[in-house]
Amino acid sequence: MESDWTKALDAKIDALRPRLATLRRHLHAHPEASGEERETAAHLAALLKSEGIDTRLAADGTGVIAEPPGQSSAKRVAFRADIDALRVPDEKDVAYRSTRPGLAHACGHDAHAAIAIGAALALAALRDALPWPVVWRAVFQPAEETSTGARRMVADGAMDNVSAIVGLHVDPERKLGRTGFGRGTLTAYCNEVDVVIRGIGGHAARPHHAADPILAAVQLVSSAYHALPRSIDSRDPAVLTFGAIHGGAARNVIPEEVRLAGTARTHSIAARDTLERRLEEIGAGVAAATGTRIEFEFRHGPDAIINDPELTRQCEEAVAELIGTASIERITLPSLGGEDFSEYLAKVPGCFFRLGTATGDSTPPLLHSGRFDLTDDSLVLGAKLIARCTVALARPRKGGHQTR
Repeated sequence: MESDWTKALDAKIDALRPRLATLRRHLHAHPEASGEERETAAHLAALLKSEGIDTRLAADGTGVIAEPPGQSSAKRVAFRADIDALRVPDEKDVAYRSTRPGLAHACGHDAHAAIAIGAALALAALRDALPWPVVWRAVFQPAEETSTGARRMVADGAMDNVSAIVGLHVDPERKLGRTGFGRGTLTAYCNEVDVVIRGIGGHAARPHHAADPILAAVQLVSSAYHALPRSIDSRDPAVLTFGAIHGGAARNVIPEEVRLAGTARTHSIAARDTLERRLEEIGAGVAAATGTRIEFEFRHGPDAIINDPELTRQCEEAVAELIGTASIERITLPSLGGEDFSEYLAKVPGCFFRLGTATGDSTPPLLHSGRFDLTDDSLVLGAKLIARCTVALARPRKGGHQTR
Protein backbone atom coordinates (compact mmCIF):
# COMPACT_ATOMS: atom_id res chain seq x y z
CA MET A 1 0.00 0.00 0.00
CA GLU A 2 1.32 3.41 -0.92
CA SER A 3 2.19 5.90 1.80
CA ASP A 4 1.54 9.62 1.77
CA TRP A 5 5.13 10.43 0.88
CA THR A 6 5.26 8.06 -2.10
CA LYS A 7 1.99 9.48 -3.41
CA ALA A 8 3.36 13.01 -3.06
CA LEU A 9 6.63 12.02 -4.76
CA ASP A 10 4.86 10.38 -7.68
CA ALA A 11 2.47 13.33 -8.04
CA LYS A 12 5.38 15.77 -8.13
CA ILE A 13 7.14 13.79 -10.86
CA ASP A 14 3.88 13.44 -12.81
CA ALA A 15 3.59 17.23 -12.70
CA LEU A 16 7.15 17.52 -14.02
CA ARG A 17 6.35 15.40 -17.09
CA PRO A 18 6.14 18.32 -19.58
CA ARG A 19 9.44 19.76 -18.34
CA LEU A 20 11.21 16.41 -18.49
CA ALA A 21 9.92 15.80 -22.02
CA THR A 22 11.02 19.26 -23.14
CA LEU A 23 14.46 18.81 -21.56
CA ARG A 24 15.02 15.40 -23.12
CA ARG A 25 14.03 16.65 -26.55
CA HIS A 26 16.32 19.67 -26.22
CA LEU A 27 19.23 17.43 -25.31
CA HIS A 28 18.35 15.03 -28.11
CA ALA A 29 18.39 17.85 -30.64
CA HIS A 30 21.72 19.18 -29.34
CA PRO A 31 23.94 16.14 -28.70
CA GLU A 32 27.59 16.43 -27.75
CA ALA A 33 30.24 13.74 -28.12
CA SER A 34 32.21 12.25 -25.23
CA GLY A 35 34.44 14.85 -23.60
CA GLU A 36 32.70 17.75 -25.35
CA GLU A 37 29.54 18.06 -23.21
CA ARG A 38 30.03 21.67 -22.08
CA GLU A 39 26.76 23.02 -23.49
CA THR A 40 24.87 20.07 -22.06
CA ALA A 41 26.47 20.48 -18.63
CA ALA A 42 25.85 24.23 -18.60
CA HIS A 43 22.21 23.71 -19.57
CA LEU A 44 21.64 21.16 -16.80
CA ALA A 45 23.48 23.27 -14.23
CA ALA A 46 21.40 26.35 -15.07
CA LEU A 47 18.18 24.37 -14.73
CA LEU A 48 19.18 22.98 -11.34
CA LYS A 49 20.37 26.38 -10.07
CA SER A 50 17.06 27.95 -11.06
CA GLU A 51 15.41 25.52 -8.63
CA GLY A 52 17.70 26.49 -5.77
CA ILE A 53 19.89 23.39 -6.00
CA ASP A 54 23.61 23.87 -5.43
CA THR A 55 25.59 22.86 -8.50
CA ARG A 56 29.14 22.93 -9.66
CA LEU A 57 30.71 22.03 -12.97
CA ALA A 58 33.19 19.18 -12.94
CA ALA A 59 35.46 17.33 -15.37
CA ASP A 60 36.62 20.55 -17.04
CA GLY A 61 33.08 21.82 -17.44
CA THR A 62 31.67 18.69 -19.06
CA GLY A 63 29.99 17.25 -15.94
CA VAL A 64 27.78 18.46 -13.10
CA ILE A 65 27.59 17.65 -9.39
CA ALA A 66 24.38 18.83 -7.70
CA GLU A 67 22.78 18.64 -4.26
CA PRO A 68 20.36 20.74 -2.21
CA PRO A 69 21.78 23.57 -0.09
CA GLY A 70 22.05 23.14 3.65
CA GLN A 71 22.44 19.38 3.66
CA SER A 72 23.93 17.86 6.78
CA SER A 73 27.43 16.44 6.89
CA ALA A 74 25.96 12.93 6.90
CA LYS A 75 26.90 10.49 4.19
CA ARG A 76 24.74 10.91 1.12
CA VAL A 77 23.22 8.68 -1.54
CA ALA A 78 24.27 9.53 -5.08
CA PHE A 79 22.46 8.85 -8.32
CA ARG A 80 24.21 9.09 -11.66
CA ALA A 81 23.24 9.97 -15.21
CA ASP A 82 25.60 9.90 -18.18
CA ILE A 83 25.11 12.70 -20.70
CA ASP A 84 27.29 12.08 -23.78
CA ALA A 85 26.08 11.21 -27.27
CA LEU A 86 27.46 8.87 -29.92
CA ARG A 87 29.11 9.62 -33.23
CA VAL A 88 26.16 8.12 -35.05
CA PRO A 89 23.86 9.95 -37.49
CA ASP A 90 20.29 10.45 -36.28
CA GLU A 91 18.02 8.59 -38.70
CA LYS A 92 14.67 9.49 -37.13
CA ASP A 93 12.10 11.82 -38.68
CA VAL A 94 11.02 13.63 -35.53
CA ALA A 95 10.80 17.28 -34.52
CA TYR A 96 13.63 16.82 -32.00
CA ARG A 97 15.97 15.10 -34.43
CA SER A 98 19.66 15.89 -33.90
CA THR A 99 20.70 19.24 -35.34
CA ARG A 100 24.34 18.14 -35.39
CA PRO A 101 25.36 15.92 -38.30
CA GLY A 102 26.97 12.65 -37.29
CA LEU A 103 25.95 12.94 -33.63
CA ALA A 104 22.94 11.39 -31.92
CA HIS A 105 21.72 10.32 -28.51
CA ALA A 106 21.50 6.75 -29.74
CA CYS A 107 22.12 5.24 -26.30
CA GLY A 108 19.49 7.10 -24.29
CA HIS A 109 21.79 9.32 -22.27
CA ASP A 110 19.49 12.27 -22.93
CA ALA A 111 16.77 10.26 -21.19
CA HIS A 112 19.11 9.41 -18.31
CA ALA A 113 19.78 13.12 -17.77
CA ALA A 114 16.07 13.99 -17.81
CA ILE A 115 15.31 11.13 -15.40
CA ALA A 116 17.95 12.33 -12.95
CA ILE A 117 16.66 15.90 -13.19
CA GLY A 118 13.16 14.67 -12.40
CA ALA A 119 14.38 12.74 -9.37
CA ALA A 120 16.45 15.70 -8.15
CA LEU A 121 13.65 18.26 -8.47
CA ALA A 122 11.14 15.98 -6.76
CA LEU A 123 13.44 15.07 -3.87
CA ALA A 124 14.35 18.72 -3.35
CA ALA A 125 10.72 19.88 -3.42
CA LEU A 126 9.56 17.20 -0.97
CA ARG A 127 12.51 17.33 1.38
CA ASP A 128 10.37 17.80 4.51
CA ALA A 129 7.75 15.26 3.45
CA LEU A 130 10.06 12.25 3.11
CA PRO A 131 9.93 9.52 5.79
CA TRP A 132 13.49 10.15 7.03
CA PRO A 133 16.31 12.56 6.20
CA VAL A 134 17.40 11.92 2.63
CA VAL A 135 20.82 13.39 1.93
CA TRP A 136 21.51 13.02 -1.79
CA ARG A 137 23.74 14.04 -4.67
CA ALA A 138 23.06 13.99 -8.42
CA VAL A 139 26.02 13.22 -10.68
CA PHE A 140 25.79 14.10 -14.37
CA GLN A 141 28.72 12.38 -16.00
CA PRO A 142 30.41 12.97 -19.37
CA ALA A 143 32.24 10.47 -21.56
CA GLU A 144 30.63 7.19 -20.60
CA GLU A 145 30.95 5.93 -24.17
CA THR A 146 34.72 6.28 -24.00
CA SER A 147 34.88 4.90 -20.44
CA THR A 148 36.75 7.94 -19.15
CA GLY A 149 34.07 10.16 -17.62
CA ALA A 150 33.35 8.36 -14.35
CA ARG A 151 37.01 8.34 -13.37
CA ARG A 152 37.19 12.09 -13.98
CA MET A 153 34.07 12.72 -11.91
CA VAL A 154 35.49 10.65 -9.04
CA ALA A 155 38.69 12.70 -9.22
CA ASP A 156 36.56 15.85 -9.00
CA GLY A 157 34.92 14.68 -5.79
CA ALA A 158 31.69 13.11 -7.01
CA MET A 159 32.02 10.27 -4.47
CA ASP A 160 33.29 12.34 -1.55
CA ASN A 161 31.09 11.77 1.50
CA VAL A 162 28.90 9.29 -0.40
CA SER A 163 27.79 5.98 1.12
CA ALA A 164 25.87 4.41 -1.79
CA ILE A 165 25.02 5.04 -5.43
CA VAL A 166 22.22 4.03 -7.79
CA GLY A 167 21.88 4.31 -11.56
CA LEU A 168 19.91 2.92 -14.45
CA HIS A 169 20.13 2.39 -18.19
CA VAL A 170 17.20 2.44 -20.57
CA ASP A 171 16.65 -0.90 -22.27
CA PRO A 172 14.64 -1.29 -25.49
CA GLU A 173 14.87 -5.07 -25.18
CA ARG A 174 12.45 -4.92 -22.23
CA LYS A 175 8.87 -3.67 -22.27
CA LEU A 176 8.06 -0.33 -20.68
CA GLY A 177 7.06 -1.00 -17.10
CA ARG A 178 9.54 -3.82 -16.64
CA THR A 179 12.97 -3.64 -15.05
CA GLY A 180 16.07 -5.81 -14.95
CA PHE A 181 18.07 -6.37 -11.75
CA GLY A 182 21.18 -8.41 -11.13
CA ARG A 183 22.62 -9.15 -7.70
CA GLY A 184 26.34 -9.39 -8.32
CA THR A 185 28.15 -9.20 -11.65
CA LEU A 186 26.13 -7.30 -14.27
CA THR A 187 28.62 -6.29 -16.98
CA ALA A 188 32.10 -7.21 -18.19
CA TYR A 189 35.69 -6.18 -17.69
CA CYS A 190 36.34 -4.26 -20.91
CA ASN A 191 39.83 -4.01 -22.32
CA GLU A 192 41.41 -2.79 -25.55
CA VAL A 193 43.86 -4.75 -27.66
CA ASP A 194 46.12 -3.09 -30.23
CA VAL A 195 48.38 -5.17 -32.45
CA VAL A 196 51.20 -4.03 -34.74
CA ILE A 197 52.49 -6.59 -37.25
CA ARG A 198 55.73 -5.60 -38.97
CA GLY A 199 56.93 -7.48 -41.99
CA ILE A 200 59.03 -6.93 -45.10
CA GLY A 201 57.26 -5.26 -47.99
CA GLY A 202 57.59 -6.31 -51.57
CA HIS A 203 55.99 -6.97 -54.93
CA ALA A 204 52.71 -8.87 -54.88
CA ALA A 205 54.04 -11.15 -57.63
CA ARG A 206 57.13 -12.09 -55.57
CA PRO A 207 55.87 -12.89 -52.03
CA HIS A 208 58.93 -15.10 -51.44
CA HIS A 209 60.99 -11.91 -51.22
CA ALA A 210 58.74 -10.47 -48.52
CA ALA A 211 57.44 -11.26 -45.05
CA ASP A 212 53.74 -10.56 -45.53
CA PRO A 213 52.07 -8.85 -42.52
CA ILE A 214 48.63 -9.30 -44.09
CA LEU A 215 49.13 -13.06 -44.10
CA ALA A 216 50.22 -12.83 -40.46
CA ALA A 217 47.19 -10.73 -39.56
CA VAL A 218 44.82 -13.24 -41.15
CA GLN A 219 46.48 -16.13 -39.36
CA LEU A 220 46.54 -14.28 -36.04
CA VAL A 221 42.84 -13.41 -36.10
CA SER A 222 41.81 -16.86 -37.29
CA SER A 223 44.02 -18.66 -34.77
CA ALA A 224 42.90 -16.45 -31.89
CA TYR A 225 39.23 -16.90 -32.69
CA HIS A 226 39.70 -20.69 -32.81
CA ALA A 227 42.08 -21.20 -29.90
CA LEU A 228 40.96 -18.75 -27.24
CA PRO A 229 37.55 -20.35 -26.58
CA ARG A 230 39.41 -23.58 -25.81
CA SER A 231 41.95 -21.83 -23.58
CA ILE A 232 39.53 -20.27 -21.08
CA ASP A 233 37.17 -22.06 -18.72
CA SER A 234 33.89 -22.33 -20.63
CA ARG A 235 32.02 -21.45 -17.42
CA ASP A 236 33.76 -18.06 -17.38
CA PRO A 237 32.61 -16.15 -20.50
CA ALA A 238 35.17 -14.27 -22.58
CA VAL A 239 35.13 -12.83 -26.07
CA LEU A 240 37.77 -11.21 -28.27
CA THR A 241 36.71 -9.20 -31.30
CA PHE A 242 38.90 -7.29 -33.75
CA GLY A 243 36.86 -4.45 -35.17
CA ALA A 244 39.50 -2.68 -37.26
CA ILE A 245 42.33 -3.74 -39.54
CA HIS A 246 44.55 -1.32 -41.43
CA GLY A 247 47.35 -2.17 -43.84
CA GLY A 248 48.44 -1.58 -47.37
CA ALA A 249 47.53 0.97 -50.00
CA ALA A 250 47.85 -0.80 -53.38
CA ARG A 251 46.60 -4.16 -54.64
CA ASN A 252 49.98 -5.18 -56.03
CA VAL A 253 52.17 -4.21 -53.06
CA ILE A 254 52.83 -6.25 -49.93
CA PRO A 255 52.91 -3.65 -47.13
CA GLU A 256 55.48 -3.26 -44.39
CA GLU A 257 52.96 -3.07 -41.59
CA VAL A 258 49.43 -4.00 -40.54
CA ARG A 259 47.60 -2.75 -37.45
CA LEU A 260 44.68 -4.38 -35.68
CA ALA A 261 42.37 -2.87 -33.06
CA GLY A 262 40.14 -5.03 -30.90
CA THR A 263 38.31 -5.41 -27.65
CA ALA A 264 38.42 -8.18 -25.05
CA ARG A 265 35.47 -8.76 -22.71
CA THR A 266 35.52 -11.08 -19.70
CA HIS A 267 33.60 -11.62 -16.47
CA SER A 268 36.72 -12.13 -14.38
CA ILE A 269 40.25 -10.82 -14.10
CA ALA A 270 41.52 -14.41 -14.29
CA ALA A 271 39.89 -14.90 -17.70
CA ARG A 272 41.24 -11.53 -18.85
CA ASP A 273 44.78 -12.44 -17.87
CA THR A 274 44.52 -15.86 -19.53
CA LEU A 275 43.19 -14.31 -22.73
CA GLU A 276 46.04 -11.82 -22.91
CA ARG A 277 48.71 -14.44 -22.17
CA ARG A 278 47.34 -16.88 -24.76
CA LEU A 279 47.00 -14.16 -27.38
CA GLU A 280 50.68 -13.30 -26.97
CA GLU A 281 51.59 -16.99 -27.25
CA ILE A 282 49.54 -17.33 -30.42
CA GLY A 283 51.16 -14.18 -31.76
CA ALA A 284 54.63 -15.56 -31.11
CA GLY A 285 53.79 -18.69 -33.08
CA VAL A 286 52.33 -16.75 -36.00
CA ALA A 287 55.32 -14.42 -36.07
CA ALA A 288 57.72 -17.37 -36.19
CA ALA A 289 55.75 -19.02 -38.99
CA THR A 290 55.47 -15.87 -41.12
CA GLY A 291 58.81 -14.17 -40.44
CA THR A 292 57.11 -11.08 -39.02
CA ARG A 293 57.29 -9.24 -35.71
CA ILE A 294 54.06 -8.97 -33.72
CA GLU A 295 53.66 -6.55 -30.83
CA PHE A 296 50.66 -6.31 -28.49
CA GLU A 297 49.44 -3.46 -26.33
CA PHE A 298 46.70 -4.18 -23.77
CA ARG A 299 44.81 -1.35 -22.09
CA HIS A 300 42.50 -2.17 -19.21
CA GLY A 301 39.23 -0.25 -19.35
CA PRO A 302 36.34 -0.21 -16.90
CA ASP A 303 35.91 -3.09 -14.50
CA ALA A 304 32.75 -5.13 -14.38
CA ILE A 305 29.75 -3.69 -12.59
CA ILE A 306 29.29 -5.80 -9.47
CA ASN A 307 26.07 -4.80 -7.73
CA ASP A 308 25.93 -4.97 -3.96
CA PRO A 309 23.38 -7.74 -3.24
CA GLU A 310 21.82 -6.10 -0.18
CA LEU A 311 21.51 -2.63 -1.75
CA THR A 312 20.12 -4.22 -4.90
CA ARG A 313 17.50 -6.02 -2.83
CA GLN A 314 16.50 -2.71 -1.25
CA CYS A 315 16.18 -1.08 -4.68
CA GLU A 316 14.11 -4.02 -5.93
CA GLU A 317 11.73 -3.57 -3.00
CA ALA A 318 11.42 0.16 -3.73
CA VAL A 319 10.70 -0.56 -7.39
CA ALA A 320 8.20 -3.31 -6.56
CA GLU A 321 6.23 -0.91 -4.36
CA LEU A 322 5.50 1.16 -7.46
CA ILE A 323 5.18 -1.31 -10.33
CA GLY A 324 4.88 -4.70 -8.63
CA THR A 325 7.18 -7.63 -8.06
CA ALA A 326 6.17 -9.21 -11.37
CA SER A 327 7.74 -6.27 -13.20
CA ILE A 328 11.22 -7.19 -11.94
CA GLU A 329 13.16 -9.51 -14.21
CA ARG A 330 16.17 -11.24 -12.70
CA ILE A 331 19.37 -10.85 -14.74
CA THR A 332 21.19 -14.14 -14.20
CA LEU A 333 23.49 -13.96 -17.24
CA PRO A 334 25.70 -10.87 -17.05
CA SER A 335 26.28 -8.85 -20.19
CA LEU A 336 29.63 -8.69 -21.97
CA GLY A 337 29.01 -5.01 -22.52
CA GLY A 338 30.90 -2.37 -20.58
CA GLU A 339 29.88 0.49 -18.26
CA ASP A 340 32.13 2.80 -16.30
CA PHE A 341 29.56 3.03 -13.50
CA SER A 342 31.97 0.47 -12.05
CA GLU A 343 34.34 3.35 -11.22
CA TYR A 344 31.85 4.55 -8.61
CA LEU A 345 31.34 1.04 -7.28
CA ALA A 346 35.07 0.86 -6.63
CA LYS A 347 34.46 3.61 -4.05
CA VAL A 348 31.05 2.77 -2.59
CA PRO A 349 28.49 -0.04 -2.87
CA GLY A 350 25.57 0.48 -5.19
CA CYS A 351 23.00 -0.81 -7.64
CA PHE A 352 22.71 -0.39 -11.39
CA PHE A 353 19.58 -1.66 -13.13
CA ARG A 354 17.77 -1.73 -16.48
CA LEU A 355 14.60 0.21 -17.30
CA GLY A 356 12.46 -1.20 -20.10
CA THR A 357 11.36 1.29 -22.75
CA ALA A 358 9.84 -0.84 -25.54
CA THR A 359 6.25 -0.13 -26.54
CA GLY A 360 4.00 -1.88 -29.04
CA ASP A 361 4.36 -5.37 -30.43
CA SER A 362 7.16 -4.91 -32.95
CA THR A 363 10.87 -5.08 -32.11
CA PRO A 364 12.10 -1.50 -31.59
CA PRO A 365 15.47 -0.16 -32.76
CA LEU A 366 18.10 -1.14 -30.22
CA LEU A 367 20.77 0.89 -28.43
CA HIS A 368 23.42 2.52 -30.63
CA SER A 369 21.04 2.59 -33.59
CA GLY A 370 20.42 5.95 -35.24
CA ARG A 371 16.71 5.08 -35.08
CA PHE A 372 16.61 4.49 -31.30
CA ASP A 373 13.92 6.44 -29.47
CA LEU A 374 11.69 6.18 -26.41
CA THR A 375 8.51 7.70 -24.99
CA ASP A 376 7.96 10.35 -22.34
CA ASP A 377 6.46 7.64 -20.12
CA SER A 378 9.98 6.22 -19.75
CA LEU A 379 11.22 9.51 -18.30
CA VAL A 380 8.46 9.74 -15.71
CA LEU A 381 8.78 6.13 -14.61
CA GLY A 382 12.58 6.32 -14.48
CA ALA A 383 12.50 9.47 -12.33
CA LYS A 384 10.07 7.84 -9.90
CA LEU A 385 12.22 4.73 -9.59
CA ILE A 386 15.48 6.62 -9.07
CA ALA A 387 13.84 8.87 -6.47
CA ARG A 388 12.34 5.91 -4.60
CA CYS A 389 15.61 3.98 -4.68
CA THR A 390 17.45 7.01 -3.32
CA VAL A 391 15.03 7.28 -0.41
CA ALA A 392 15.33 3.55 0.26
CA LEU A 393 19.13 3.63 0.31
CA ALA A 394 19.11 6.67 2.62
CA ARG A 395 17.05 4.89 5.26
CA PRO A 396 18.83 5.00 8.65
CA ARG A 397 20.12 1.62 9.79
CA LYS A 398 21.64 0.23 12.91
CA GLY A 399 25.22 1.34 13.22
CA GLY A 400 24.68 4.36 10.96
CA HIS A 401 24.85 4.63 7.18
CA GLN A 402 25.63 1.63 5.05
CA THR A 403 29.23 1.06 4.14
CA ARG A 404 31.05 -1.54 2.09
